[in-house]
Amino acid sequence: MAFPSDLEIAQKATMQPIAAIGERLGIPAERMENYGRYKAKLPLDLIDEGKVKKSKLILVTAVSPTPAGEGKTTTTVGLVEGLNKIGKKAMAVLREPSLGPVFGMKGGAAGGGYAQVLPMEDINLHFTGDFAAIEKSNNLLAALIDNNLQSKTRNLQIDARTIAWKRVMDMNDRSLRDIVIGLGGTGNGIPRQDGFNITAASEVMAILCLATGYEDLKNRLGNIFVGNSHNPDKKYVYARDLKAEGAMALLLKDAIKPNLVQTMEGNPAILHGGPFANIAQGVNSILGTKMGLSLADYVVTEAGFGADLGAEKFYDIKCRAAGIAPHAAVIVATIRALRYQGGAPIKEVNDASVERVTKGMANLMRHLENTAKFGVKAVVAINHFPTDTAEEIKVVQDLCRAMGVEAVLAKGFAEGGKGMTDLAEAVVRVVDKGETQFQLLYELEQPIEKKVEIIAKEIYRAKGVKYSEAARTMLRRIHNLGLDHLPVCIAKTQYSFSDDPTKLGAASDFEITVNDIEIAAGAGFVVPILGKMMRMPGLPETPASDHMDIDAKGVVTGLS
Repeated sequence: MAFPSDLEIAQKATMQPIAAIGERLGIPAERMENYGRYKAKLPLDLIDEGKVKKSKLILVTAVSPTPAGEGKTTTTVGLVEGLNKIGKKAMAVLREPSLGPVFGMKGGAAGGGYAQVLPMEDINLHFTGDFAAIEKSNNLLAALIDNNLQSKTRNLQIDARTIAWKRVMDMNDRSLRDIVIGLGGTGNGIPRQDGFNITAASEVMAILCLATGYEDLKNRLGNIFVGNSHNPDKKYVYARDLKAEGAMALLLKDAIKPNLVQTMEGNPAILHGGPFANIAQGVNSILGTKMGLSLADYVVTEAGFGADLGAEKFYDIKCRAAGIAPHAAVIVATIRALRYQGGAPIKEVNDASVERVTKGMANLMRHLENTAKFGVKAVVAINHFPTDTAEEIKVVQDLCRAMGVEAVLAKGFAEGGKGMTDLAEAVVRVVDKGETQFQLLYELEQPIEKKVEIIAKEIYRAKGVKYSEAARTMLRRIHNLGLDHLPVCIAKTQYSFSDDPTKLGAASDFEITVNDIEIAAGAGFVVPILGKMMRMPGLPETPASDHMDIDAKGVVTGLS
């Protein structure tokens, strides 16, 4: 008998009215801004900085990703269920899904099996409209830029060849990557080459997730770098020069508020923001995390991709900006991922092989070593699949034990909270012992090249860093703009520690090449780019949308 789909499981769950979830958290019904019966936005004044400092923050990260997926969100939600089952007041704080992957190849991002956040259909579709607000805010700035090029009285003499700002849309559409706009005569603007990114890749998304309030939001939006000017007295142009930040922030007045939903077992969850994990920080908002820490004793959050990308950015960018620190980390590993890292072709990842798992453990052990460099104590969650064997599980647990780390079988997908109590107890043991002494990897005062070198050598295990001429040019521009003090948000392949996706396992002693550097002055970081980063994905030959439908009674099918 086939296991029911995520959607079928979610549709059979009994949801509580969102007011009941808020009541459990001590939030009066009149303070919640309801979006229907099962979703609500929370006002920012519920954040209690004193409580934030007392609550425990758990980061869920993972081994290097494989095409099969490792189940970070499922583990995150399942851990929250498990923590509540052992008597802890716990909450999940997650990113919001993007529509592009939902209709494309990856599918939704609300967890899976019996470890999901609800209402699953709403969360994976328009939810509370945050992505739409970010899209409109981003595109307002794009419209203001082109309007300024056309203006005869307020023209900032922007060099159209240097404009760094693109329009966005929350859909996979490869035909929009590179386009020409402004055609059709002088009344339609100045013709120039442009393009679209997907909404999750917008700097506005990264800004929303790093902002600490409305004033900080406006300041960051004003700091967005637009491009160069022909005006010798005003060489560089920012969004504030276009007087854009007030109106852009106005479009985000509701999107800045965290969204409250629930898990399948009726525990609270906050979903807020969804930046890319390559060219951005890949984590939910600071405000969402602080809201969770204000309302619960344990907050479980996650970072995108593997620990070399997601966890590093969570620590060095988000924690630094928010003034928060994790109390423990959970590194998710699947036996099939370890087989893959040990040399199994993707078609054979479900075939048992103690040899391949043993070899693939080098990848997990590298991530454990890296986590320790931040002073964070980790627990390994073996996200269980029916194809796992007892011998393979023992290999993982024995090698982790030799490193002083617990490796716990996690069965949240199939069993919900009852399959996650062992992991919950292991995490609580780490927290109670106070084994984490959090520290950052680099100092902001160090030059950009030094920060990149530290990450490359300490986290990736590279022997050196090379820069293209274009990247060298951008380093000079960053210096001229006075942005040397910003953290770095390295964009590289998620599949390898190196910048070569084919180097699996625990690659080392390689050189990485910085091909270009982008400035995200509003978000507050610079983006060294290793390889080519896709900002506007395309749909696969058979998109997930092929299987989606809604019947005469409004019942959704095919959404997963």
